[in-house]
Amino acid sequence: MDDLPPAAAGTDPPVTNPVTPTAVNPDAVDPDVAAAAALARARASAAQRGLRPGSAPRRRRSRPGDLAYSASGRDGRDPQLLGEQIDKLLLDRGWRVDVSAGAVMGRWPAIVGPELAAHTAPVTFEDGVLTVRADSTAWATALRYQSATLLGRLEEEAGPGVVASLRILGPSAPSWRKGPRRVSGRGPRDTYG
Repeated sequence: MDDLPPAAAGTDPPVTNPVTPTAVNPDAVDPDVAAAAALARARASAAQRGLRPGSAPRRRRSRPGDLAYSASGRDGRDPQLLGEQIDKLLLDRGWRVDVSAGAVMGRWPAIVGPELAAHTAPVTFEDGVLTVRADSTAWATALRYQSATLLGRLEEEAGPGVVASLRILGPSAPSWRKGPRRVSGRGPRDTYG
């Protein structure tokens, strides 16, 4: 048994520090010598880490918190639907109310109807209060009469608790200020004769 080389006897040859052929003469590289040197380095590295060449790798033991995946059904590794991921992002960042308010402002004609939308427009949304401006006082009054119905429709479209109340404004009064400079005083009086 002593006559057999170490590889034939079933044991690995003793690990030595091989000299790389490229360090001696980079032009005289023999592929067989280079492969043997690389194999020796890999075996030495494995031995330092406590691994044995040719043995099966150790399997990691499952821990109580680990999830067991089956071959059928959805799990965390599957591609996720884009809508679900966007909903999760909005919920995680706390943007759901802002996005819902933006959707209300963007779909205003579909929510209130084309006739009312032609004379009213949402202006701002802050802290659950939707501010709407009307073209005339008559349209502002009509919107005030419909505010309970409109709040129900907004809750349907945007979700519960997004729009808590409506603030309805009439048309803004014209400004009598002209030019870059002004003098403080009583302003225009008896303009309409």
